Amino acid sequence: MGIQNWSEDIILVDLPAEPQIGEEIKAATEMVRDRGDCEVVIDFSSVDIITSSSLSALLRLRKLLSDCEHRLVFCNVAPATKNIFTLTGIDEIFEFADDKFVALASLQLVN
Repeated sequence: MGIQNWSEDIILVDLPAEPQIGEEIKAATEMVRDRGDCEVVIDFSSVDIITSSSLSALLRLRKLLSDCEHRLVFCNVAPATKNIFTLTGIDEIFEFADDKFVALASLQLVN
């Protein structure tokens, strides 16, 4: 898992499984605050389920990015995890891509 500077404008976050998700999102949020001008892709490949505290951390990261008119894109989200987003009604505020390459390409095309 980990956080990488994919490019000057994009941070790629490979989330670990719970219970470490919250710490990884917190670290990504700090990186966004430090860098300021960037987009974020979060890869859910290793995530089977997500807790409410992790959802809350993702909402805070999204708010930080949207306040600066930057994007947050999720990829490789398992159906069970996607259902949690749908059941909580927050699936409409997040952007989803099938895989990390589609997510990265969508951000690079805009930049």
